[in-house]
Amino acid sequence: MSRIGRAPIPLAAGLDIKLDGGILTVKGPKGTLTQPIHPKMELEITAGQIDVKRNSEDKFDKSLHGLTRSLVNNMVVGVTEGFKKELDINGVGYRVALEGKKLVMNLGYSHQVIMEQPDGILIEVPAPTKIIISGIDKQLVGQFAANVREKRPPEPYKGKGIKYSTEHIRRKEGKTGSKKK
Repeated sequence: MSRIGRAPIPLAAGLDIKLDGGILTVKGPKGTLTQPIHPKMELEITAGQIDVKRNSEDKFDKSLHGLTRSLVNNMVVGVTEGFKKELDINGVGYRVALEGKKLVMNLGYSHQVIMEQPDGILIEVPAPTKIIISGIDKQLVGQFAANVREKRPPEPYKGKGIKYSTEHIRRKEGKTGSKKK
């Protein structure tokens, strides 16, 4: 059995879970998420937990087992606690501001970089050099954070750019001048 797949998913009080025609719906205090479940996977929903079962020992079924458990767990955690990514901006003159539902970034280009806030995502800018992206869908939060970081990835010489707050940038030494005789 898959180590990840066989672990039960604990359920918090106040969750409404329905499996209808291969589509799982999880409703919680922060919102509602739906996810199609592969027909080869079975979900056993009991009072305090969800167990993911597979019918055979095929390689494909084994690969689906852990994936399905992770997706369902992310749904449960998302509607109860939510997910958050924090980004830091380093560089002279690099700033960010939130104007309505638009994220306006000055990243050293000749123009401002403007990104629309997608549905299901909440963007906060507590400081001109910090962005907090939060939401209930882990995939959506992670993808939007990656899209923001992509606008100016951190460079290894001076460390300028947008990085995750937990990310460590390996710095390079740079050129040293050669001595002429």
